[in-house]
Amino acid sequence: MFIESPPKIYRLLFRGAHWRIKTGEKTVYLTFDDGPVPEITPWVLDILDRYGIKATFFCVGANVCKHPDIYKMILDRGHAVGNHTFHHLQGLKVNTSTYLSDIAQAADYIDSTLFRPPHGHIRFPQFHAVRKQYKIILWDVVTRDYSHLKTAEDVFCNVKQYTRDGSIIVFHDSIKAGDRMKLSLPVCIDWLIDQGYAFRKIE
Repeated sequence: MFIESPPKIYRLLFRGAHWRIKTGEKTVYLTFDDGPVPEITPWVLDILDRYGIKATFFCVGANVCKHPDIYKMILDRGHAVGNHTFHHLQGLKVNTSTYLSDIAQAADYIDSTLFRPPHGHIRFPQFHAVRKQYKIILWDVVTRDYSHLKTAEDVFCNVKQYTRDGSIIVFHDSIKAGDRMKLSLPVCIDWLIDQGYAFRKIE
């Protein structure tokens, strides 16, 4: 459960980040990390179009640099984007200066005031420095579609078990997660619709 839905103590340690966005209505926020990549992202966009859903894509700067046409496709279809660093850096493995420089490099390609730290790993000095420029978006539900130890059914079960009003739900438009995500995403969306949830992008 610690991974799928971070406990209260962890949320309190990073007070000021957005883990959940309650609206007073049954609302969820689908987010996709680590793209854009040509093998997965266009498929995700087509699925979202089919359902009329807007989502938020936290993009890796290096991928945007390599695939600017797909990044433009995300924007042209009305979705929100966020900065996910240029090299998908884990904050715990680098110093603050290096981390901030990598975010700034990504910002040359990603025009957004939203930021999500890769893996959710970020040091306190990094967190406070990033907050001066960005709205830090973490999550309420991690589907774990990236894990080879999980099946598409496991991904769906995580969404069913942990989603609630205002949940920010993390999928990945990455090759690593592709097979599980492609099987589970439509099923998860159908279930969320059946439960009466509306979908919003993060502004």
